[in-house]
Amino acid sequence: MKNRITKRLKKIPPALWLLWTVFLGWYLLALPRPLFNDPVSTVLEDAQGGLLGARIAEDGQWRFPMLDSLPKKYEQALLTFEDRRFYLHGGVDLFSLARAMRQNLAQRRVVSGGSTLTMQVVRLYRKPPSRSLSQKILEMVLASRLELGYSKKAILQYYAAHAPFGGNVVGLEAASWRYFGKQPYLLSWAEAATLAVLPNSPGLIHPGRNRQRLLDKRNRLLDRLQETGVLDPLSCELAKEEALPEKPLPLPQLAPHLLDRARLEHASATQARFATTIDAGLQLRATQVLERHLIRLKGNEIHNAAAIIIDVETGGILAYVGNVPGTGAEHGEQVDVVRAPRSTGSILKPFLYALSIQEGVITPNSLLPDIPTSMRGYRPENFSNKYDGAIPARLALIHSLNIPMVILLQRYGLEKFHHQLPRLGMTTFTKPASHYGLSIILGGGECTLEEVTNAYACMARTVNHFPLHSGRYEQDLFRPSTYLLAGLVRKKPALSPNPDPLSASASWITLETIRELERPNELGQWERFYSSQPIAWKTGTSFGFRDAWAVGVTPQFAVGIWVGNADGEGRPNLIGIKAAAPILFDLFELLPGKGQWFQAPLDEMREVSVCKQSGYRPLSICPTDTLWLPKSAQDAPPCPYHQLIHLDQAGHYQVNSSCMLPTDMQHQPWFVLPPVEEHYYVQQHPEYKSLPPLREDCAQSEADLPMQLIEPKPNVRIYIPRNLDGTWSKTVFQAAHRRPEAIIFWHIDNQYAGKTEHFHNLEVNPPPGEHLLTLVDDKGNRLERRFTILPGKD
Repeated sequence: MKNRITKRLKKIPPALWLLWTVFLGWYLLALPRPLFNDPVSTVLEDAQGGLLGARIAEDGQWRFPMLDSLPKKYEQALLTFEDRRFYLHGGVDLFSLARAMRQNLAQRRVVSGGSTLTMQVVRLYRKPPSRSLSQKILEMVLASRLELGYSKKAILQYYAAHAPFGGNVVGLEAASWRYFGKQPYLLSWAEAATLAVLPNSPGLIHPGRNRQRLLDKRNRLLDRLQETGVLDPLSCELAKEEALPEKPLPLPQLAPHLLDRARLEHASATQARFATTIDAGLQLRATQVLERHLIRLKGNEIHNAAAIIIDVETGGILAYVGNVPGTGAEHGEQVDVVRAPRSTGSILKPFLYALSIQEGVITPNSLLPDIPTSMRGYRPENFSNKYDGAIPARLALIHSLNIPMVILLQRYGLEKFHHQLPRLGMTTFTKPASHYGLSIILGGGECTLEEVTNAYACMARTVNHFPLHSGRYEQDLFRPSTYLLAGLVRKKPALSPNPDPLSASASWITLETIRELERPNELGQWERFYSSQPIAWKTGTSFGFRDAWAVGVTPQFAVGIWVGNADGEGRPNLIGIKAAAPILFDLFELLPGKGQWFQAPLDEMREVSVCKQSGYRPLSICPTDTLWLPKSAQDAPPCPYHQLIHLDQAGHYQVNSSCMLPTDMQHQPWFVLPPVEEHYYVQQHPEYKSLPPLREDCAQSEADLPMQLIEPKPNVRIYIPRNLDGTWSKTVFQAAHRRPEAIIFWHIDNQYAGKTEHFHNLEVNPPPGEHLLTLVDDKGNRLERRFTILPGKD
């Protein structure tokens, strides 16, 4: 038998063998890889799989990426209508072909093609220019090859993703959203039946074009589903009562800026569907809150606002409003402000405060100078243009005072703070620290709303996680936020005894501090800003009123707000407390978990004695108080303000060894501020006791001088511009004296220039060149300072 077969094979002509080999090779390689190469729409989904938005494909079609599985209702309706023996044949249904031939011969025209779903998939990917018998035969051959290479499930998915549904709608998912405004899995039986019959005649979907024919086809399919037992009679009748869709619906556009961002950062030929962490309901309500507030803000020509809400535990972004929709292209509606670098204003101050506490530079009660200040030509100013003289660090942060924070930055170290910013998750400070200077803490640099808000969220996460690992720290607590569900998957983090970059204790103290933010009222007095729930929050305003910020955090959520104009135009009253903070509190009202607050990380803290008046490490002569602080607080600087002074027997005058024996003196501790700080401090603190004057018969050292120059600074060069009338502007000099009733006599180059009482400000107009300023008070105390006048150009 074997020999007979071998002999017969040898009789086959070589040409026939060659032809068979060529056919077999073609057959094996006949299917393209990938099967479909059509461009697809970019699709953005929320955390539950709902549609947030989509962008049309490059060829102008609404064609969504292929679904992982098909809804059961649609699959049953499709197979009942198109290919009832789909799971029985190998790509070609001979019974269907025979039936189609009988129908076509009887009608003497083509009324049925007898194509299986597999053959239709072949036709969809090949896109033949015409239908003919030869094309039909080729489809049958390729259908058998398709069945060999793909599962039945995959073939159904290909069909559902690429079937035409009328107009520029391609695929089941796009059709489900365009015609019914819902996910395919939520389709009713009537809707599933409509979409099952539509690819057979996609033109029927258009209003006014044989709509009755589409209705009849759908209803016949519903009857067939009842006949096969899929539907009961009542369900069938109710399904028939449903109306056909009128016209294509607009697709949701709940997060257009995030959709564009996903396309830019991740879209590729293999990835066009993005499952995000967004909560669609929260996204919609957050957008509505911003739209409502922008109506008010537009009265001041403020046209843009953005918001982001981050889940503290996971870092997932729950709401992402890159800009308020409807603003218009002329106002930069297309700009995604969430990731646009903007001047930070005061929004970074809490991080400097936390780092300074962590490293023992200050305690929350440490006094910081708040006086007119100039540092190498840089002159920071408080927003209120007022001075406290000296103010506790916590109040400087609560009141968002600029001068104390600049002085704190100088103490902490500009280079060190600049180095910490990337570790806090802020990647936009790419230039050297010298480029930003001390103004970096007041908005001299730019950051994005997402990174700033995430830094606050990471600080909260650090506090939340501290009890979980017996005082050890996860090394990825300060990790970037993410809008992709896949980004929430993380490996088990390594643990370290050292925080990076912020400890739980420093973070908790900072959050406690900014929980108590205050704002100035119409009288210029500070008052507490109350909200319905505990929130740690901070506002910021950039120079020129271009950017208004507000960021808040609770144990569960971090919310960030930016308000302004996308083109950078500044507007009066565009400040964080007025423009952004009201939006912040409205968004927190949308969130659950009200009333929860952070647990103090007491295992990392200790009860520390501090000077009651200065807040620094106490001297032996300081009255003391106790605070719960990080263990590093023991390294805080000693109190610089308490001195042991020497008084006469009556206690009315200071004395020294030049005028009294030490055994006859009274020695008393005294809280002493420098004259300039005292000048402003006593206006806010009437209980402050100035130093008693030095007795006249006692020798005086320079340190004992009761007066101090505020302006000019030592060896300063002063530029004098011309006024509009051609005259030279005047220069204002300013001094402070410990005795409120003191009289100061001013001299320039030994020439009398005037005298001042109570408020020691003097306007002068010295000529260009170097000068010597001399001050003499009514007790004969003398102070000198050199300065230079530079004339302006004519």
